[in-house]
Amino acid sequence: MIENKLKLLKEKNEAAEAGGGAERAARQHADGKMTARERVEFLLDDGTFEEFDKLKTHRCLDFGMQAQLFPGDGFITGHGLIDGREVFVFAQDFTIFGGSLSESNAEKVCKIMDLAMKVGAPVIGLNDSGGARIQEGVASLAGYADIFLRNTLASGVIPQISAIMGPCAGGAVYSPAITDFTVMVKNTSYMFITGPDVIKTVTHEEVTKEELGGAMTHNQTSGVAHFAAENEEECLRIIRELISFIPSNNMDDPPRIACDDPIERADEALNTIVPSESNKPYDIRRIIELVIDNGYFFEIQEHFARNIVIGFARLNGQPVGIVANQPAFLAGVLDIDASIKGARFVRFCDCFNIPIITFEDVPGFLPGVNQEHFGIIRHGAKLLFAYAEATVPKITVVTRKAYGGAYCVMGSKHIRTDINFAWPTAEIAVMGAEGAVGILYRRDLAGAADPEAARREKIEEYQDKFASPYVAAEKGFIDEVIEPRYTRQKLIRALRLLENKRDSNPPKKHGNIPL
Repeated sequence: MIENKLKLLKEKNEAAEAGGGAERAARQHADGKMTARERVEFLLDDGTFEEFDKLKTHRCLDFGMQAQLFPGDGFITGHGLIDGREVFVFAQDFTIFGGSLSESNAEKVCKIMDLAMKVGAPVIGLNDSGGARIQEGVASLAGYADIFLRNTLASGVIPQISAIMGPCAGGAVYSPAITDFTVMVKNTSYMFITGPDVIKTVTHEEVTKEELGGAMTHNQTSGVAHFAAENEEECLRIIRELISFIPSNNMDDPPRIACDDPIERADEALNTIVPSESNKPYDIRRIIELVIDNGYFFEIQEHFARNIVIGFARLNGQPVGIVANQPAFLAGVLDIDASIKGARFVRFCDCFNIPIITFEDVPGFLPGVNQEHFGIIRHGAKLLFAYAEATVPKITVVTRKAYGGAYCVMGSKHIRTDINFAWPTAEIAVMGAEGAVGILYRRDLAGAADPEAARREKIEEYQDKFASPYVAAEKGFIDEVIEPRYTRQKLIRALRLLENKRDSNPPKKHGNIPL
């Protein structure tokens, strides 16, 4: 008797693990894609996956669906380990009904999300779906809404990561959009609200799926995605690496690792890395790499808004979030896209107890009719709001320019940044010397015997008086002007000082960030 029962259990498990069958799995492989179960096994530590609702099926009786029952119903859900840490995962199986969402498999996703909230573990979604299951009508749409609600309630409580490993269209895109990070795969994944056919019908525009919502479109143009992987293996490795920098929930600290890079390491190259000419570009990544542990910088959204650089690194084994203006692109100016990119990252770090290190070299906000009309004021205020609201340890290093309102926004002392350093090359002023002199001495210069010589003299005078770090230091807005080569040890000592920092915002339901 028991042998028969064990045999039945084995048969049911095998049926669930077969997905849509060998032929459909072969089609996945032919398209350069893994099956859903292969993805889960690749993502998690070997032998750690524990599956839930493996045998669950749909309850639809229309359109002949009662005769098409697959154990699991096209979604794989459960939990396992990444580098020994607990995570929850769901994977859409394109070999079963195109990975479409049914009422039943939406319940599966909601179950693991509810449990993830209770135990405080990240949720990772591996998306490869044709969208809502048409045969189920509003029940499928209700399933999406149930997931969206949980995404929203979990936001800022547990990390949520989405991998787009195939189609993700219509209402399905809003779950990844709410999550913290989205990874896409080049050439095989895409996201859009309405597909090319609908767009052609409504607006008469012709566009391919890749142009409309491919990996590089969302990494470079829209900013919807954070990473573009060359293939599915790299996509899953990116998720594992990302998990290594972030805590499991908002009550935990980010995971530290042993550090073999000397704390007191000083790099002479930092003393000469900033050009003497204030309008000459340099790559801020070089400064970051010379300061952080072993030069390893895990950059996020590297293709989008390249005038600002964001990502994770470690200092003495402690994860930190890096926000840095990039003088090598648009002179490091803040525009709409850079403001949004920086603000979202700052808020993520603040949610999950990750200290924020800011490297500042910013000439201001980007001028222009389009920027004003598309709301640079509102979007720039997002970055200001994010920095001011953040209560995690915040440290700023001014490497060169810190002009105007952008000086205030980029982690200035006035918006509760804990420790502010400046290099001797720092220029902290309302605007650049040339522009300021043109405004302040316009009449004097016009009447001078040698206007050009007089202008140069006034520029030098303005630079000495205002465009140096020492005036700000005299007022206490800069805590210390440091020799650049000592930046690493200064940051590590500051982080050690701030390790037990406590700060809070006034009691309220939530702030009203200028969306």
